Amino acid sequence: MRLLSVLAAVVLLLTGAGIQSGRADDLPWKYPIDIAVGKEGEIYIADLKLPGIWVYRGENLEIVVQGTSKYRTPLNAIRCLAVTDDGTLLAGDSATREVYKVSPKGELTSLTNGYVGIPITMAPHGTDLFVSDLELQRVWKVPLAGLPKNQPPEEFTVIGGARGLFFDKDELWVLSSPAPQLQRFSMDKKPTVVVKDLVFEFPHQIARKDGVSYVSDGYKKCVWKVTDDGKAEQWVSGAPFVNPLGIRFQGDDLLLIDPRAKALFRIKSDGTRETVLPKP
Repeated sequence: MRLLSVLAAVVLLLTGAGIQSGRADDLPWKYPIDIAVGKEGEIYIADLKLPGIWVYRGENLEIVVQGTSKYRTPLNAIRCLAVTDDGTLLAGDSATREVYKVSPKGELTSLTNGYVGIPITMAPHGTDLFVSDLELQRVWKVPLAGLPKNQPPEEFTVIGGARGLFFDKDELWVLSSPAPQLQRFSMDKKPTVVVKDLVFEFPHQIARKDGVSYVSDGYKKCVWKVTDDGKAEQWVSGAPFVNPLGIRFQGDDLLLIDPRAKALFRIKSDGTRETVLPKP
């Protein structure tokens, strides 16, 4: 019986699993902390305790790439995901102080020469990638083609506690824990303050659509809606959210991953929400 259980687990890891209705604890993921949406609508999920990356496509949840439990090995402490305009998957990992390009076969290519301490969030823009580093309190600019050997990344701005990045047109929106909590930066690095005071309790990520910012807040257990004049209101809040963290738009819907609820949610434009995983 034990051998059969082991074999079943191996089959799951290699081939993926069709998702059945049930509890969050029945899903194979362990601590999902971030999401990204691919060009075909597939949903990538960073799992801190797998450690590695899942993809949810159709009705299947499959492993794209899995790290190991050994510290200072790739993806041992995966923190964030992003997808470029051409559909390339990127992953930030604090165990190796690196951002990786992830191939469809799960092969990893280093982009930053190990210069990024804790890559907590990132935003591609054109041929460049902007990465927030919680350890060094910087937002770095890195070419998507990767840095030449031994070359450090370009410092875009010095900012403490920047947990969320989002590009809207040619402006980088930066969400931070300390005040000012929301700023936008032009490409010549000039900031404009949007939210000056401490409005969010523990802001995680930002997404934007149609001139409105959406902010996930772990302590408030909510998603904020923020207009460009800085006015913020709690848009969706309370149970079943426990620690709403990663957010990304998929069409008009806002996807949200909550590691403590172990669930993936979909929020409609009218504020109604449904659970994507686990299946109700």
